[in-house]
Amino acid sequence: MSNEVSPILSPSQKRIVAAGATALATVFLLATFFYLFVLLRHFVGTFKEVLLPLAIAAILATLLRPITTFVETRTRLNRVQGIVLLYLLVILVLGVAAAFALPAIFDQGTGFLKALPHMIQNLMSWVQDKAPAIWTWLQGILGEPPDEYVKSVFENNTELIRNSLERVRESMGTLAGMVGSIFGKVAAYSIIPIYLFFILNSDRDVWRDLDKQLNFLPKNRRDDLLFLAREFSEILVSFFRGQIIIGLLLGLVLAIGFFVVGLKFAILIGLILGLLNIIPYLGTMIGIITVLPIAYFQEDGGPSLIVACAVVFVIGQLLTDYVFTPKVMGGKTGMGPMLIIFSVFFWGTALGGLLGMILAIPLTAFFLVFWRLAREKYLPALTAKHEAAQTTAN
Repeated sequence: MSNEVSPILSPSQKRIVAAGATALATVFLLATFFYLFVLLRHFVGTFKEVLLPLAIAAILATLLRPITTFVETRTRLNRVQGIVLLYLLVILVLGVAAAFALPAIFDQGTGFLKALPHMIQNLMSWVQDKAPAIWTWLQGILGEPPDEYVKSVFENNTELIRNSLERVRESMGTLAGMVGSIFGKVAAYSIIPIYLFFILNSDRDVWRDLDKQLNFLPKNRRDDLLFLAREFSEILVSFFRGQIIIGLLLGLVLAIGFFVVGLKFAILIGLILGLLNIIPYLGTMIGIITVLPIAYFQEDGGPSLIVACAVVFVIGQLLTDYVFTPKVMGGKTGMGPMLIIFSVFFWGTALGGLLGMILAIPLTAFFLVFWRLAREKYLPALTAKHEAAQTTAN
């Protein structure tokens, strides 16, 4: 009689159990990541008025530190004096820019507000002539002809503003609460220069401090975390530095192009759309749905002006994609246009608005770096262990 004890599970049953355990572990990890993400979103949403000024100051400090270092090493000024000099130069540049640009922007903004009723009236006439079904539908919703409704809105704009302010006041509680909320926002963002001063004046080596704080981890894990942190910092700095320069260049191209083709308010619209492109493609998308109607419904507008403005958009985007971005960014993010657009909408939804859209590209680029590290270093090891376990089970 054989004394061998038959195994409780056959090899095929062991493989099934191992696959089930792996699936459960995967579901558990995904659920954990999702829950942590929800907590992060709630945390960011709750404390964004505290975190955002500090984050802006940290980004500005990283962008401006080479200037303060240059001043400190190439002149007789110490660090504090160099920072003060930098502040004075920034104030001077902003003052000169305001003196030359703001009058033109205000003039164009005032002209736009004056021309807006006429353009809306042209839009109403176009809808009534070209799309009578939409005109009838709007009349049924508004209870009166759409053109009469728009006319009454502009004639009673004082009452409209008063009602809007009243609704804002009701949504924010008492008047004291509204004033307190506004004061809190102003105070939160006015502290950015103070944060910036202390960060620029600090001698601390962030990466050495982070290495010390993580000394409870094995050295290889610690090195990987420091590598990811450095990569994210470099991506963040290069992205914001590059996008600000690219946005200004695109704004100049659009402003000049719109001015040449005869679009009204060209300087105002071009600069705004260029700065909005700090969030990739946002300025272009908003510009298409705003500039083209303005080009058609302004006094001397029409299909030819629409085509000309569309050509300006195409030229601006081609210059951005094939000249400005390669020269300024150097392909540091490694992301194509489709992934960039998806990232903007994904993180804008995930983090609840503008902050997510602004951080979309750095966050996505960071996860790409994380994935490459995991794929090259950790996943092969896990696969090898799994194959060894399968061989042992068989």
